[in-house]
Amino acid sequence: MSIKSILSDRINNLSESATLKMTKLGRELAAKGVNVISLSVGEPDFNTPDHVKEAAKVALDQNYTRYSPVPGYPELRQAIVNKLKTENNLDYDISQIVVSTGAKQSLSNVLMTLINPGEEVIIPTPYWVSYSEMVVLAEGKSVFIDTEIDQDFKITPAQLEAAITPKSKVFMFSSPCNPTGSVYSKEELAALVAVFEKYPDIYIISDEIYEHINFVDKHESIAQFDSIKDRVIIINGFSKAYAMTGWRLGYIAANKEIAAANDKMQGQTTSGTCSISQRAGIAAYEGGLSSVNEMKAAFERRRQLVYDLLNDIPGVKTNLPQGAFYFFPEISSFFGKKDLQGNVINNSADLALYLLNEGHVATVGGDSFGNNNYIRLSYAASDDSLKEALRRIKEALAKLN
Repeated sequence: MSIKSILSDRINNLSESATLKMTKLGRELAAKGVNVISLSVGEPDFNTPDHVKEAAKVALDQNYTRYSPVPGYPELRQAIVNKLKTENNLDYDISQIVVSTGAKQSLSNVLMTLINPGEEVIIPTPYWVSYSEMVVLAEGKSVFIDTEIDQDFKITPAQLEAAITPKSKVFMFSSPCNPTGSVYSKEELAALVAVFEKYPDIYIISDEIYEHINFVDKHESIAQFDSIKDRVIIINGFSKAYAMTGWRLGYIAANKEIAAANDKMQGQTTSGTCSISQRAGIAAYEGGLSSVNEMKAAFERRRQLVYDLLNDIPGVKTNLPQGAFYFFPEISSFFGKKDLQGNVINNSADLALYLLNEGHVATVGGDSFGNNNYIRLSYAASDDSLKEALRRIKEALAKLN
């Protein structure tokens, strides 16, 4: 006789975040005295800019310590509106902006307000690990469009159209992409928009959190196309560009009906996000992009470093990402091989665990991102750490036979 779980089906059907799991395992190994280099977490290794931290201190002194408005302080929402206009040439007003406790909550809010049970969310693979699990929570169904390294992990209009069914409600993607670093050009987005124009009931969630960490001419948002702008929900935030991961500050820009629905949803869950973080966010957006550009330059240098080192490892295939701070190399040539204890590497999760235990480098298996033949490496680490990590990876992989 089986014992019924006291937990809901909702939580029992939910997978643990693979990135957080590998980070946790790495920390546990480090706590035992092992020198672990973590390339698993999606977090800039830079400090929050000083002018942003100073704004938080001033906010404390000015007693910004009470409940904030659910969709965010008007001054922050206006700063976001100004940013969207000056940096992206997009017109919004503050009624279309909802600030949340990180872009992750923004994504979850949008899916919960748009998806009915059984409706489909189209997601290109590889995708950020939480996308599909958020769809599970919203009782929707994920429909995946597979991509590979040879196409720089970007879908074609034909693939998009083939995935659309009468149940399709949302298309969700990121550019620059986590985990691949792929960036859609304006021309590539326009080709996808031509498909969306045929299907007016499909909404587009555009995750642009890595907007400023791109190594092409400039960031292109799919919201720039007037024919579909009213159906686009931009997800963005402060964590990556301003090294503000712990401040938990993200937002959406959407049509007024969707924005109001997210305001309503948030009002019954978390209410307004941290008041101090919001004041810091205003300073971030009003303080210019100098710190952002300095960080971007460092990432671009590291990208080339890791690209060269990965290409020096037999059996590893990689492309050169155009944005974010990840590589997503193809590692399936190691499947079926054994470690020195005779354990077989069956999949990417096995390989990631092997690299942690043997090489003491934390990575994340590609299965959690929707493609088992890859692993994700973050290069948000110092040059010396990256050199040592790639040396360890190369040495560990050479031991497999």
